Amino acid sequence: MDQLENAAQYVVVLKVGGNELDDPDFLHGLVQAVQAVRHEGHHPVIVHGGGKAVTDLQARLGLAEVRVEGLRVTDDASMDVVEMVLSGLMNKRIVRALVNAGVRAAGMSGVDDGTIYVEKMWHPLGDLGRVGDVQDVDDHLLRTLIAADIVPVVSPVSFGALDAQSYNVNADHAATAIAAKLGAIKLVFISNVPGILVAGRVVRAVTADQAERWIDEGIIFGGMIPKVRSAVEAVRNGVAQAEITNLAGVQDGTGTGVIGSR
Repeated sequence: MDQLENAAQYVVVLKVGGNELDDPDFLHGLVQAVQAVRHEGHHPVIVHGGGKAVTDLQARLGLAEVRVEGLRVTDDASMDVVEMVLSGLMNKRIVRALVNAGVRAAGMSGVDDGTIYVEKMWHPLGDLGRVGDVQDVDDHLLRTLIAADIVPVVSPVSFGALDAQSYNVNADHAATAIAAKLGAIKLVFISNVPGILVAGRVVRAVTADQAERWIDEGIIFGGMIPKVRSAVEAVRNGVAQAEITNLAGVQDGTGTGVIGSR
């Protein structure tokens, strides 16, 4: 096993949403979470979103936001905004916070080195434009950064395999694909809640099938549903364990682990 292969043995992928990145306290907490992962001897990889900031800039530029079943329709003008915000503003905001705290970090997107290859996503209810469906991950750049003890900070803007254009990709999907390719020991969906709550208490672990039953039964509801479904999708796509927690949970090892059904 060469150095690049060794480098990804203890990877923890941290997926963060974009809404929190406007909050300096969240960025400070994210830095502490990354330091906690590194202190445990693991290699953090950050994958981030930034949908709210995209929507805000679209409005300032006079571009209408159009969605199909919650998915952002991304025409050429909107794709320019997506790439500027995700691969620029949001990405560098995280990198600056890490570097300022003495953590070596480098921003990148799925376009860089052709890391995330996608094809156009088709939807039965309409044309989504340049929204990508992940086909493959080339992990060479990620492993190279990890081997150099540099934290990759990944924007989900990705490379079109058939037309070499940039595509907008759901950050959860990008994080899942990266975690599966790297053989990550854990994919952590960082939320504003400490985990899946049942009767007011955090459930330590749940199988993917049990989580789906709890959604059907209304035990898991509201904004927790998409978080849980993302975690379920991750374990069903080869990630050893997905976890839903908050920043404090990353540091103290608490949260809800979603594991494959037995």
